[in-house]
Amino acid sequence: MNKLLCETKCVLWIVFTINLSACLAQERPYIKVFFEDGKYGTSYFESETSYSGSSWIENIQSKIPVSNEIYFTPKNALKLRYRSAKDGDWTATIKYADVRGMDFFEPADHLSFWIYSSTLDLNSIPKITLVHSSNTQNETINLSSYITNTTNQWQHVLVPLSEFSNDLDINKIVGIQFMQSNASNEPNEIFIDQIELITKNNTPIVTQVPELISVKGYERHFDLAWKPVTDTAVRYVQIQRKSNSVANFKVVAIQSPWISGFSDFVENHESREYEYRISFLNSEYKESSSSNSIKSSTKEMADEEFLNMIQLSNFRYYWEGCEPNSGLALENIPGRSTMIATGASGFGIMAIIAGVNRKFITREQAVERFLKITRFLKKADRFHGVFPHFLNGETGEVVPFFGNKDNGGDLVETSFLMQGLLTAKEFFDADSDDEKEIRDTISKIWNEIEWDWYRKTKENDFLFWHWSPDQEWVINHRLIGWNETLITYFLAIASPSHPVPASMYYSGWASPSKIAQDYRSNWGKTNDGANYTNDNTYFGIELPVGVSNGGPLFFVHYSFLGLDPNKFTDAYVNYFDNNQRITNINLRYCIENPENHLGYGDDFWGLTASDGPERYSADEPNPENDKGKMTATGALASFPYTPEASMKALKNYYRNYGDKLYGYYGFHDAISVDEQWISPLYMGLNQAPIVVMIENYRSGLLWNLFMKNEDVKKGLEKLQKATNTKQNEN
Repeated sequence: MNKLLCETKCVLWIVFTINLSACLAQERPYIKVFFEDGKYGTSYFESETSYSGSSWIENIQSKIPVSNEIYFTPKNALKLRYRSAKDGDWTATIKYADVRGMDFFEPADHLSFWIYSSTLDLNSIPKITLVHSSNTQNETINLSSYITNTTNQWQHVLVPLSEFSNDLDINKIVGIQFMQSNASNEPNEIFIDQIELITKNNTPIVTQVPELISVKGYERHFDLAWKPVTDTAVRYVQIQRKSNSVANFKVVAIQSPWISGFSDFVENHESREYEYRISFLNSEYKESSSSNSIKSSTKEMADEEFLNMIQLSNFRYYWEGCEPNSGLALENIPGRSTMIATGASGFGIMAIIAGVNRKFITREQAVERFLKITRFLKKADRFHGVFPHFLNGETGEVVPFFGNKDNGGDLVETSFLMQGLLTAKEFFDADSDDEKEIRDTISKIWNEIEWDWYRKTKENDFLFWHWSPDQEWVINHRLIGWNETLITYFLAIASPSHPVPASMYYSGWASPSKIAQDYRSNWGKTNDGANYTNDNTYFGIELPVGVSNGGPLFFVHYSFLGLDPNKFTDAYVNYFDNNQRITNINLRYCIENPENHLGYGDDFWGLTASDGPERYSADEPNPENDKGKMTATGALASFPYTPEASMKALKNYYRNYGDKLYGYYGFHDAISVDEQWISPLYMGLNQAPIVVMIENYRSGLLWNLFMKNEDVKKGLEKLQKATNTKQNEN
């Protein structure tokens, strides 16, 4: 996402209250959970402590510590160790972690959590209250009324929400606060786990029998896969593990039931055999019978095996984690379960093709999926042939997720989708009726996109990002490079039915106009690259084209998943060479690490756009736009440009951060070692470029397919003529 638009959409997301319309009523409702697991394993990022006088509460940089030894559900619980003095006070607040798209919750009438202590003193048990987004004052409850003086076992605490207020909107409860009650001479220690809002006495019985399908060992983890959960009574899938040296299974993790697998890291890094099984938990944490068990062993891995592993895990996001009716990609997981992301779906289409090449699935399976995809897209909402940013996967209708202005066509997201579809058209080249239908439907979609409409007027030098059926050009965002929208201009030029003049590449994308210069100057708050060309040197590397000192790395990924930068040269530069320079500038910045962020180095690099501790942001290799978070896709989708440095980053992320960062759909979106924070998300825009660009590095498959397309070839010819004209003018 372009930085200026990213900032605009972030503001829209904050300012606009999303209307939970009829389409949202079909969304999977989430239980509102305030604490399930401290993913980093040291302290809980979404927490805050304070104390005064002679009172005290243990903290790590004002965050609540977690215990990795005592917990109700693995892998940890909150640890409250405190002293309550007469002349002091303390508080510990657990904040709700807003997750993009988790905005529809199950009704609730009770606050629920589990508590444990080895020396429970009811007199010093904390009080508790709810934190409300409107700063409404709620009642403070003394917890001693809801627990017994039982030690060394977990107790379930249920507090009616009516005790806090008679009129509570659970959507506006943003925190749970524990606070000092009675004074005590001695320090106290309690453990808290699974803090959530639930409906009491709503506990359906689990009837599905768990079935483990496979367990595969890698260097430091095992991938488990089980039969998909269809029983709505299942709250969690519980993973159990044992080694040959012990008699009993140990519960090592829980997994959400809508994900049909889990990646379990083991502490012993030597080759060793483990045995796994699973069971189900209902909403009262009562356990079902256990599944069958399967054994597997860890093993040493060669570089090619690492690449297979990471491609497979990220591929699963688009294959297993797709929206089921359309077969297309979700914006993020967890998040809205029916909301398709158009651009991420284009990337996912290419990831599925790579999956066939790597034999993760058969060609026949891919044909079946692409029939579903293309039949859905043919009937989905379009605006002058252009798809919106988000679609409802059940109805095909536009979802204005970023606010009411975002209710029409999104030209950039459509170009990402079309890059994938044109690649698929070349891949499915068999004579069968099914593959012919896939090709014909893609051609129909391609020919119906009115790229020229998004020029606004015939005299305009620029393409525009959005058009709304009732507000027209209200967002008024011109497409100006250098950024991720090169593919948009290229496809608009290459269109056989509604093209724009090839000269717009230079009058729009690479425009030297004042409008374009002002736009580019916003990057890094510098004029570097304002005239499209840059020609400055950063960290010893000259940069021919690029804003600031290169910008976030998704600029060198999104447009070049299919468009081969080796074969794309304009009047200024060859783009493989330019992209490689941008990637190496990013790498060298992270090595020098001028802001002294923890972790940064030659094996921890790749600043780009991702989820963050505070919000989504596009990070860049300069102090102003370096937020201290790192995104695995930055380095891993750069394999064609920096294979050795990318492999070094892959092994570091896996070996040293994998137990926190790696999951069943690949690496979580981002990590901040400074903040001891891990994103809860897998992101649709960030998982696929890892699969696709590693495949381009290994075989050139997606590049070769896209460049083989006849309209792509003609587009390159038209652009070459425009380039010759531009060079003659100079």
